[in-house]
Amino acid sequence: MLLFLAGCAVGPDFERPAPPAVDHYTQGAEPTATIAADGRTQRFIPGKSSVADWWRLFGSPKLNAVMDEALVNNPDIQAAQASLRLSRDNLQAGYGVFYPQLNGGFGASREKFSPANFGSSAPGSIFSLFTLSATVSYALDVFGGERRAVEGLQAQVDVQQATLIGTYLTLSGNIVNTMIARAAYGEQIAATEQIITLVKEQVGIAETQARAGTVPYANVLSLQSQLASFEASLPSLKQNLNHAEHLLATLAGHAPAQGAPPQVALSDLTLPAEIPVRLPSELVRQRPDILAAEAQLHSAGADIGVATAALFPSFTLNGAYGQSNTSMNNLFTSNSNFWSLGANISAPLFQGGNLWFKRKAAQEAYQQTLAIYRQTVLAALAQVADALRALEHDAEALQAQHQALETAGEALLLIQANYQAGMVNYLQILTANGQYQQARIAYLQAKAQRLQDTVALFTALGGGWRGTGGDIPGAASAGDGTGPNQGKGTVQ
Repeated sequence: MLLFLAGCAVGPDFERPAPPAVDHYTQGAEPTATIAADGRTQRFIPGKSSVADWWRLFGSPKLNAVMDEALVNNPDIQAAQASLRLSRDNLQAGYGVFYPQLNGGFGASREKFSPANFGSSAPGSIFSLFTLSATVSYALDVFGGERRAVEGLQAQVDVQQATLIGTYLTLSGNIVNTMIARAAYGEQIAATEQIITLVKEQVGIAETQARAGTVPYANVLSLQSQLASFEASLPSLKQNLNHAEHLLATLAGHAPAQGAPPQVALSDLTLPAEIPVRLPSELVRQRPDILAAEAQLHSAGADIGVATAALFPSFTLNGAYGQSNTSMNNLFTSNSNFWSLGANISAPLFQGGNLWFKRKAAQEAYQQTLAIYRQTVLAALAQVADALRALEHDAEALQAQHQALETAGEALLLIQANYQAGMVNYLQILTANGQYQQARIAYLQAKAQRLQDTVALFTALGGGWRGTGGDIPGAASAGDGTGPNQGKGTVQ
């Protein structure tokens, strides 16, 4: 019966939750492509997986260089790798329960024996006692509690593996977003500075006209108010630029004073024309936060088995062998040896409901973790849906801003031609140029938003990270342990 029971383990056997029963992300028709905006159309390729280094699709060697450095030096990556190694070491330690526990000992003592303890009136004696012994014990995992505990440790390895992948994904997304923001802030600063220069010229002309009595002084005050407003927006843009530069330095593992990220313009970044969009059923098997939640669910299920096994008896085999003598010289004689063999059974008879309610608590913890898993899946699906619709609307917004920029540019050229013909004054040229620069700023913002929402879609889809080893830069240093089941249960 013991041999039969040893093949069983109490508690639920873990089964991966079923993928969501949907084949698309958004309400209504799933977008397959955006409209052409700024000369670029994006197409969404369903059922296709992205590459791990998805950021290379933006075609910027400078961005690739920053990313390569950050993936090696970022402290969050190093911490996640250490956590993965820690969980694997704990798993290897947990496997020790399946082996006999062998211990050796040596003792030397000086004792006084009193025969009076046994009702004798003989005089006491003082002697030395030397003992050399070895003990072995083996816990029979009859109800599978230890196996469930090790199963939980393996699930924690899976949690840390998914966390490491998630850290890579978050880092890569943050770097690309920050590089885009930094480029956009730099170009917005240049455009704002040009507007300020133009408005200053307008103020000067208006002041001259006011002194000549050709225009009311209210015109001067209006222009001065515009100038102050543009000048007030400049420090905020510069602060955002500095913040982006400092963030890039820290993401790459440097202090802000030491970081010198390369200059990248928005024109250096190519908008990916084709974006692989895996199906929802594939997303739940790929996205790291979902995989981490699934592994936590697996661990919670194993905890139920551990708590259930604690309700049943435990069985232990043990043995001992040793030598004991009052003289070191005679320690290894035949009459000095001793040994024992035995088996222990320990059963919980009354614990005041302690073990029963621990099992109930483990079951409730499982239900809580299951709800968290479901919420994680729903949030992931919503993020993908939001990103798909955002790119659809970004293209529409960018097309409108591009049209506004072209119209403002044509208006400026027309006014310049009229000025050369003597039909308008110079102040009208400055006004048209200012409108053109404002349209340019709005265009830059729309272009940057489209790039950043593309990044959001890549990260919402889980990037292209999968498995271990070569798919994750630096993952070889995250864990190189060997032992039973090494490599099993990793993220696929």
